[in-house]
Amino acid sequence: MEQTELITLLVIVVAAFLCPIISSLIPRKIVPETVLLLVAGMVAGPHVLGIAQIGDAIGLLSDLGLGFLFLLAGYEIDPKDMAGRRARRGLLTWIVSFGIAVLVIVLVPSFEENELGWLAVAIALTTTAFGTLVPILKERGIADDPVGKNILAYGTWGEICPIIAIAFILSTRDRWLTAVILLAFLAVAVASAVIPVHIRERSQRFVKLMSDNAETSAQLTVRAVMILLVGLIALSAVFDLDIVLGAFAAGFALRFVIPCGDNSLEHKLNGIGYGFFIPLFFIVSGTKIDPAALAHQPLMLLLFIGMLLAVRALPIFISLGCAPADDRLPAPSRLTVALYCTTALPLIVAVTNVAVNAEAMSADTASLLVAAGGITVLLMPLLASLSLRGIDRYTAPTKKRP
Repeated sequence: MEQTELITLLVIVVAAFLCPIISSLIPRKIVPETVLLLVAGMVAGPHVLGIAQIGDAIGLLSDLGLGFLFLLAGYEIDPKDMAGRRARRGLLTWIVSFGIAVLVIVLVPSFEENELGWLAVAIALTTTAFGTLVPILKERGIADDPVGKNILAYGTWGEICPIIAIAFILSTRDRWLTAVILLAFLAVAVASAVIPVHIRERSQRFVKLMSDNAETSAQLTVRAVMILLVGLIALSAVFDLDIVLGAFAAGFALRFVIPCGDNSLEHKLNGIGYGFFIPLFFIVSGTKIDPAALAHQPLMLLLFIGMLLAVRALPIFISLGCAPADDRLPAPSRLTVALYCTTALPLIVAVTNVAVNAEAMSADTASLLVAAGGITVLLMPLLASLSLRGIDRYTAPTKKRP
């Protein structure tokens, strides 16, 4: 690793250390750590101070950070959440959102330069940052109540469908070839989940070996997860698919292998991911934001945020209102779900990276989209928390006088 990249890595780890401290000092933590990480990357990056120069080594670490983010996101998804009425409404709503996004983008002349480019924007507008939302929902204690369950149902499809769309729609190959490659990748991903389960059920000796070395210096369970993660990421690269697909599949496979969870393993993976790789990914993403592009096109930035609300939040709000009476939420709760599901950053970074690398999107447009995604991480949970206060007032029991 060159000297400049070591200096860049030092800048990144210092920023990663300071951002959560600064976030905790802000009253009520209204500015999420993720937003501060993006801002730190933007300031340190080549467009402002220029002290962070992203080379191949830092880029690889950033890719692993993205991989860890989606590994943990895929792991959080319970296959049961993908069945039932809520999940079906979530899937149908995403399809409607994508249709609206395509219509909106087609009507905006500046996005008609390149079909792949405006399709990338359309996909970006339909995303939900499920991996970013899960810690927020747990921190606020709403993951298991009706609001949280609806967020998971709609957010799950807001993560899965765009990942598939990135692989299928944004591919420059023939559609049939992409479909064959996706099926081959799916077969390998399924095998990576089924084979360990089969071995666990047939070999008690292997289970004991893994268990005995789970907490020693061998850390076999962590090393096994790293094989799963890096293996599926590498496979996605070999198949010329986005690494997000491989990482997400790894998380989903891991959930299949340990359906009841493993607190010790989860603690270690969170430590590795959120302790180093994931904040590094967000800071590196921030270095790609050009403040000049934002300053030159502030209306376009506002337009992107408005489009996210119109394409993602509005259909979810309407869908929740059309639910059966026994499953229908009050209006403040529906608004909370819709706002949370419009938090959209990590997948926007993935989509814009694919589009820019394919020369289907300009760096300025990518900067605007990533900035808009960063603002949603700040704005949507804040608005949702205000809506939650409305729910508390709405549902608070009235005290009877003696």
